[in-house]
Order: sequence, then C-alpha cells, then structure tokens
Amino acid sequence: MAPDPWEGCFWSWGLLLWLSVGSTGDAPPTPQTKCTDFQNANLLQGTNLKAHFLLFTPSDPLCGQLVEESSDIRNLGFNVTLGTKLVIHGFRALGTKPSWIDKFISALLQAADANVIAVDWVYGSTGVYFSAVENVLGVSESSIHIIGVSLGAHVGGMVGHFYKGQLGQITGLDPAGPEYTRASLEERLDPGDALFVEAIHTDTDNLGIRIPVGHVDYYVNGGQDQPGCPTSISAGYSYLICDHMRAVHIYISALENSCPLMAFPCTSYKVFLAGHCLDCFNPFLLSCPRIGLVEQGGVKIEPLPKEVKVYLLTTSTAPYCVHHSLVEFYLLKLRNQDTCITVTFLSSSVASSVTITIPRQQRHGKGIIAHPSPQCQINQVKLKFQPSNRVWKKDRTIVIGMFCTAPLPVHDNRRTVCLPEPVNLQASETVSHDLKITCI
Repeated sequence: MAPDPWEGCFWSWGLLLWLSVGSTGDAPPTPQTKCTDFQNANLLQGTNLKAHFLLFTPSDPLCGQLVEESSDIRNLGFNVTLGTKLVIHGFRALGTKPSWIDKFISALLQAADANVIAVDWVYGSTGVYFSAVENVLGVSESSIHIIGVSLGAHVGGMVGHFYKGQLGQITGLDPAGPEYTRASLEERLDPGDALFVEAIHTDTDNLGIRIPVGHVDYYVNGGQDQPGCPTSISAGYSYLICDHMRAVHIYISALENSCPLMAFPCTSYKVFLAGHCLDCFNPFLLSCPRIGLVEQGGVKIEPLPKEVKVYLLTTSTAPYCVHHSLVEFYLLKLRNQDTCITVTFLSSSVASSVTITIPRQQRHGKGIIAHPSPQCQINQVKLKFQPSNRVWKKDRTIVIGMFCTAPLPVHDNRRTVCLPEPVNLQASETVSHDLKITCI
C-alpha cells in the first residue's frame, strides 16, 4: 500500500518555501554568504523529516543558503523576477547526501537563469516516506519547475496536486515504482499535477515505475537495461542502482550539452526499433519532444495529450545523445526464408550496428540505428548478409538489393539517401561503401 499522502500534510514539512517576498520585481538585496550543506543521517534517525530548503543562485552556484521560516528570502539572493526550480532527491538508504546533487545544481544554473532550491530531506527519506507540504508565497505558481528524482518525483506530484495542477512543470527522473504503480492519482505523479509533466524512465523492471505518469513519458532504451550498466549481480550496488540513476545523468547531460535527446511516440519499444515510428505527427503534429530545459519538452500543441510513451536510444556514456536513422534494404528477388542483414555506420573510430530482418516472401526490411554523429559525418556503411543455420557447410547464398537511409524524424522522402547501385551480398561477407550525405 502506498504511503498516505495527507498524513500530517499541514505540519510535517512546514512551508515548502518561506518566500516572504512581494511580487514587485525589485532587485534583491545583497545576499548573505553563509553556506549550508546537506544533512547526514543514519537509519535510526530517519523518523523525522527535518526538511531543509537550500537556495542556490547564479551569482554563487556553489553556496547553498538555508531558507528559514523567519528569514526574508530576498536577503539570500532570491530573485522574484526569475523562475524557480526545486530539486527533490529520492530515498536515501544510508542517509547520505546524494552524490549527484552538486553537479546537478551547477548544470541547472549554467543552463538557466533561475533560482534553484534543493529540498534536503535526507533524514525523512532515510527510514520513512514523506507527508506533504503547505504553501508557496510571493511567486507565480506557473514559474515553478519541480525536478524530482525517484521518490522525489512523487513528492513533486503531491505538491502539484495540492496546487491543483497550476505549477508550471514537473520533471520526474525515473519516478519510483515500488508501492506506486497501483497508487491513486493523489498518491503519485500524474499529468494533472502541473501544466506540463514529463517523466524519464530508465529502470522500469526494478526501482522505477512502469506506467506513464506525465504528458510525455520518455522510455530511454526501452526504459530498462541501460547500456554500460552492469548485467550481473556480482557488480553489487552498481548493479542495483545504475539503471535507476541513469535518468539523472542523462538529464544533467541534456543541461550541459547541445546535442539532441529527441524521442519518438510509438506503441512499443519493439515497434520503434523495427522502424515503424519515424516522426511525431501523431500526436504531436511533428513537434518531437526533447529532454532538457525546453518549453513543454519542445511539444507545441494545445491541449497537451496525456501519457504519451516516447522512445529513444542512447550511448553508454555521457553525453549519451545519438542521432537516429532509418535503414532499409530492398531485395530484388523474393526469398523463401527470412533474410537478416547487419548494417554498420562508421565515423572516425566510432561504429554503430543494427540487424534488420526481411521476412520470407517479402522484399523490404527496415530498422532504427543510433549513431553519436549526424549522418553527414558518417564516412562509411558496411553491410553483411547473415548466413543461414547450415553448420555443416559454407553458405554461398547471394542476395542483391538496394540500401537506403534517412535521418529521423522522417517527414517525407526528400532526405532519404540510397546507394547508387544495387549491392551484392554473399553470406558472412562484409561489403563496404562510402556514404556521402550533405550536411544541412
């Protein structure tokens, strides 16, 4: 059973922000310079939320200033004319400061001219779950963007529910799954909690939630088993947490880099990989969503659709972003068995591969390949016809066909590039061709 969202609602956290400032837009007074770090707790101390709110400003991104109930937050450097971003961490089993929080705050302040408030509830997230919060004063609700990690995503959802969905935005970074998949809308993050709600899913088979919880839900690499993460329990803690925390590192990367983390709506990850979802016409009218500080995730339609699953691939290391391409092969002659062809893109020393299957008695096969470089920087394509299961003798079968590719999103055929001549492929042998595509 999910924790009761209203247990102690009006007393356990106190005020969300003691923003006792007016809305005049006056320049803030010279801030005080007393810096406060996150608390440390232990399992036995995790019975009282003891929430702290630490303000970070563009003028001093490394100094967290404790916002106290009796203080005028303008004296700490809070600028009422800027938007406000609240970062809420998740469950802290050992009661320690999140290892990623400093880099996250720094990246936020470099990417946006905003007030950043880190909600430090290490004590409360150590041994017990949370209650809720009370009030935001002195700033417009639509200027508030909550970024919640794991359990913190649902905390953000509860805050948004309290404000009747009028907060500007909530970003859930792999929202927690245990106890929440079957929770009511009042108990978890959902599209009604803010004017725009997005979620980045990276561990849906373990610590993250499977169901969509936002207007746009990114299922990165299908939402589980992230590249570069350990696949064996022998890796210990990293095996348990790597997929779950990948959402945080991908978001930091989106803040620090300009390369695209674009996703595409589709009915499933399998259908996406098979090359059947190539644009964002339905339901986004071609405005493909992107991870990062982009207004409404780059979606430019109203009203926003809800709980749209979108998919993207990434690399195994930062900056994670890739360029998705459709690859296709057209057989000149039908075959009585499936035809599998591995396609490899090469640029500099980087290679990316995908195997596409042409079903028996069909001419056309396609798939999605992800490469760190845009198509115009890819120097070469390699094609390999995979042999049949004839283990007792060499397969000398030859297939002939046309190879074509196009960068996603594919709105029309004008960006499709095909090799000028049909390709002859003999089983198990690799054929290389230069790929010359003009940069746009």
